[in-house]
Amino acid sequence: MTSSGKAGPWKLSPPDVAALFPSDPAAMRFAYGLRHGSMKLGLYATAGEDKQQPHGQDELYIVAGGSADFVRAGERVSCATHDVLFVEAGVAHRFENMSPDFLTWVIFWGPDGGEGPSPSA
Repeated sequence: MTSSGKAGPWKLSPPDVAALFPSDPAAMRFAYGLRHGSMKLGLYATAGEDKQQPHGQDELYIVAGGSADFVRAGERVSCATHDVLFVEAGVAHRFENMSPDFLTWVIFWGPDGGEGPSPSA
């Protein structure tokens, strides 16, 4: 830990990254808190409509607060705090019906186009 009591860039909490959100209330509430190689860790706290487009990398969402519906390739599931959602690169997805306290970590990694499925055992 540093003399301020905060850990280095290897430990983050939602308030650490939320402090990096744009100040414009109309802007998407998203910021990256950590990058390492191809990996990027961001925090997403959308308000209103989720207008994201498919991404070039594989990604994981780890819901940090609240609840929402998650639509992935036309399939809808409910998600809430502590749920993990996986999306392959290029797959259409979005959050809908988000609670006011909805907040999710998002982790992108790997090459453009994704890594592909794991080999069979």
